[in-house]
Amino acid sequence: MKTDTLIEMLARDAGPAPRALAARRLSPAAAAGLLASAAIAVSWFGAIPAPMFATAVPWTKMVYAGALALAAGWLTARLSRPAAPVERAGSLTILVPSAMALFGGISLALTPAGARLDALLGHSWSTCPWSVLALSLPALAATLWAVRGLAPTRPRAAGFAAGLLAGSVGAFGYSLSCPEASPAFVAAWYTLGIAFTGGAGAVLGPGLLRW
Repeated sequence: MKTDTLIEMLARDAGPAPRALAARRLSPAAAAGLLASAAIAVSWFGAIPAPMFATAVPWTKMVYAGALALAAGWLTARLSRPAAPVERAGSLTILVPSAMALFGGISLALTPAGARLDALLGHSWSTCPWSVLALSLPALAATLWAVRGLAPTRPRAAGFAAGLLAGSVGAFGYSLSCPEASPAFVAAWYTLGIAFTGGAGAVLGPGLLRW
């Protein structure tokens, strides 16, 4: 059988490829992970006081986590497709924590010198990254499952991106329970927890995402 004939037979009645397939798989996975992380955070740590929502404290955390989730989700979707360009998505994923680091640095510089260490460390610096990681595990499992059903050709990179997406989702859930107020704290310890989750995804990616 000639190659052209085989290709014609395989393509017959195939129809157009589904649009935004990666987003359609990743969005429900991230949403399910967010619901799980929020529920676990509130039941485990308790919710932050309602009056705090009248301040910028929780919104700063949620905007940061949400923006990074969108950027990492875009990067994950690109890495879930063979030969898809990732430069723009990768640059945006780097830009979001860089902007948060700049914001945290400015806030720290404006803090009186004697209070800067307290602003950076807060009351929970030693547990915050691990809490973010723990709350990210449901989303990590869901996003890796979603990516596994696509066609990633760089499984370690795709796993890392999926981990960043899951870590951002976990950080969003944790923000509903975290009373820390300093942007410097968020820039340092939330980001570290998200990076831990990205590292977990990179470790798991080659075994789970290879096809």
